[in-house]
Amino acid sequence: MSTLNEQFRQSSPLFGGNAAFIEELYESFLTDPESVSDNWRQYFRNLQAQTEGARDVAHGPIRDSFAQLALQPQAGVGRVQVLSPAAAEKQAAVLRIINAYRNRGHKAADLDPLRLRDRPPVPELDPGYHGLSEADMDTLFNTGSLAAPSQWTLREILDLIRDAYVGTIGSEYMHINETEEKRWIQKRLEGQRARLDLSTKERRGLLRWLMAAEGLERYLHTRYVGQK
Repeated sequence: MSTLNEQFRQSSPLFGGNAAFIEELYESFLTDPESVSDNWRQYFRNLQAQTEGARDVAHGPIRDSFAQLALQPQAGVGRVQVLSPAAAEKQAAVLRIINAYRNRGHKAADLDPLRLRDRPPVPELDPGYHGLSEADMDTLFNTGSLAAPSQWTLREILDLIRDAYVGTIGSEYMHINETEEKRWIQKRLEGQRARLDLSTKERRGLLRWLMAAEGLERYLHTRYVGQK
């Protein structure tokens, strides 16, 4: 027990809460060994002796040097852009409206060629709903996961997502759990801007396939009621 108590007594100044104090003493010792008391000087010398000849250096000047380097622009080294709170909120709003079109765009898609009813309003698709205005239209924003260049103006972003999600095709897919599958769909909807350059012959062929599918569905519903 006396040996254990002696170990506690000898190591108690090294308790973690005193780390800053010990480091400051050690820095002073490295700069001028005579600036610390005899006990600490002997302790630090013993500590250095255990490093087999390797000589430590004061950390303070090194930290100060790196702090000064961080303040100086370095050629060829990229700097992280720090956004103001207002700019950060605008950027977040852009990402929100992109997500809104992916989730709710099909609600406003033009699916009624006969114009028998008006398309329902979807407030989330309005830039103003997200705090964006005409003044932001020519501002560059990061596009996130949008199938587009990494930065685009808000005007270009809106043109793309409107073409992709509120045209004559309604795309509802955000309920899919697999992220990879959703990204695959997004890439094809947004990357091609949802515009298929089809000839008249191709359009008629697609129409025939759609009519055949519709006819088969109606037949199955009539022939096997409740079984499809």
